[in-house]
Amino acid sequence: MMLRDSHVLVTGGSSGIGLAIARRCAAAGARVSLVARDASKLSTARALVIAATPSAKVEIAAADVSIEAQVIAAVGAVQASNGPVDILVTSAGVATPGRFEAMPSSVFERSMAVNYFGTLYALRAVIAGMRERRRGAIVLVSSGAGLVGLFGYSAYAPTKFALRGLAETLRGELRQTGVQVSIIYPPDTDTPQLAEENLTKPAETKAITAGAGLWTADEVARVTIEGMTLGRFAITPGAQLTALFWLQGLIFPYLQWRFDRIAAGVRRAGGK
Repeated sequence: MMLRDSHVLVTGGSSGIGLAIARRCAAAGARVSLVARDASKLSTARALVIAATPSAKVEIAAADVSIEAQVIAAVGAVQASNGPVDILVTSAGVATPGRFEAMPSSVFERSMAVNYFGTLYALRAVIAGMRERRRGAIVLVSSGAGLVGLFGYSAYAPTKFALRGLAETLRGELRQTGVQVSIIYPPDTDTPQLAEENLTKPAETKAITAGAGLWTADEVARVTIEGMTLGRFAITPGAQLTALFWLQGLIFPYLQWRFDRIAAGVRRAGGK
């Protein structure tokens, strides 16, 4: 799927990976629309995209992606200005690490509402039009935690696992329609969301995730766009996540053993 002259809609486009993808798409000649909850942050994000690419056509629409009516209204508003959506990137998400029994049920509910249903609603708003035109691409932003469950991510990882199931199902259903499906599994990425995660992340979680390194949002955006334009279904930044995707069934027992040892080591050292 080529970017030039395409309309790219990015949910969660006001910061982090979503904003980085939007900037790269605009630089490649795409019309860009950003959807996020905070109108002020959206305005700032729009200014940043235009500052990097003065010729860019950028529309914004505020919406809480966990509310379907707001998603439908936002998609309608940006399509009125930028035309039908050719490429949808669902980057909106929340992450609240913590021990399972220490978190209230509301955290689990909000995580699923934003990460899974926020993606679902955006997809439902654009896929019918893509099928009718027999062209389009969708990119679901999952996580490395969507490939393997990690200590401290009981509210987050299941929502990202759910996106994998959704992407694999849609790939099969849309295969003959001209609509391409991709899903990316980013590692820890230097974003405002990660900074917020670190406020509640257990020491065991920090130790386990440290091994995958820290990526910049722009690096993840580059890999995402490259994978999408090449028509890849699974996009796995870095050797570790690529190996995990392809070999997870074989290496899962080892990963369980390794992660358990790391967590035990942190506890012995007095980590909280």
